[in-house]
Amino acid sequence: MLRLADSHCHLQDKRFAEDRDAVLRQTLETLQWALVVGDTVASSREAAALAEAHDRLYAAAGIHPHNASTANEATLSEIETLNGLPQVVAWGEIGLDYHYDLSPRPAQRETFHYQLDRACRMGKPVVIHTREAEADTLSILREFREDLRGVLHCFSGSVALAEAALDLGLYISFSGIATFPKAQEIRDAAAIVPLDRLMVETDSPYLAPQPVRGKRCEPVHVLHTAETLARLRGIPLETLAETATANPERLFGITPPPTP
Repeated sequence: MLRLADSHCHLQDKRFAEDRDAVLRQTLETLQWALVVGDTVASSREAAALAEAHDRLYAAAGIHPHNASTANEATLSEIETLNGLPQVVAWGEIGLDYHYDLSPRPAQRETFHYQLDRACRMGKPVVIHTREAEADTLSILREFREDLRGVLHCFSGSVALAEAALDLGLYISFSGIATFPKAQEIRDAAAIVPLDRLMVETDSPYLAPQPVRGKRCEPVHVLHTAETLARLRGIPLETLAETATANPERLFGITPPPTP
């Protein structure tokens, strides 16, 4: 069995409401483990509940930049409480998104900064989202350089952003976007990331990789991204998969039980 994990998915999403059990079963039959990531208090609660109920599922809890305007003392306190649970292995996803601006940019920056500060104080790794906000994202991250541990997830930026993230000690995770024909800039970035900093993910149900593009993305589709990156780097798929699974295990402190 190929040793491969999905380091970022949203199995609690409503798009899985009708067949979540079947998707979970296929995920855990095919992959070593999966990280279910929250973006609001409610979805973070659901991620934690799924991880508690299933061996080899883990959770992350955080408030996404799209939802920064909902952040207040009560919601942020609950996110911190969730991050104290043993099955919650990362704080996220958090960050900045200036593409949609679904929350005002000042609120995004304030919420991102607050969550980074709390995560660093707790010694928790962070899952970072950034879109069309590279300069502000890096500026805020650099404030926490000493204590920062985390991953720039679903990488969709430039080689320069990848280099800056690596300089901060971050891991970089690639999703199905790396398989798209027009995503050469992302593949250029993937080519320069050291193997010991590389991760793969689906961000499911979003961003289905090219072979299944247009369909709902599922955790098992992480294989397509791993195959693309292995070809790009000229290494065996087994080597890429093993490394891209060991890296998040190291970052998140995951020691999954043996697969059945």
